Amino acid sequence: MFEAKPYFYGTGRRKSSVARVRLYAGTGKVTVNDRDIDDYFGLETLKLIVRQPLALTGTADKYDVVCRVAGGGVTGQAGAIRHGISRALLQSDAELRPELKKAGFLTRDPRMKERKKYGLKGARRAPQFSKR
Repeated sequence: MFEAKPYFYGTGRRKSSVARVRLYAGTGKVTVNDRDIDDYFGLETLKLIVRQPLALTGTADKYDVVCRVAGGGVTGQAGAIRHGISRALLQSDAELRPELKKAGFLTRDPRMKERKKYGLKGARRAPQFSKR
């Protein structure tokens, strides 16, 4: 069989995206869905969002991040990965909780797309009124 390296795990969620994040002891390499972060996310802001918890806690060069993310769009996925990394960091060191909590990285963003209701054209948009 293969030899399993020890890791810290965290599940992150945002909108309809779910990220399963593993932190291995390493040099700071970030891998998303078996691809490098630079290949996966085109925008620099999304890469920044993903790396925020590591930068805040000063552990950017201590851990390699390997994550699987599914669902939603790229922004939701980046937020989910950030949430997952924050939760995994808590597993590694509980002392990091106050600064992660103050930055708001431990709070799951609950905003989801509202469902469409019957009789309406969208979630809230009513059909156009016709007098005759």
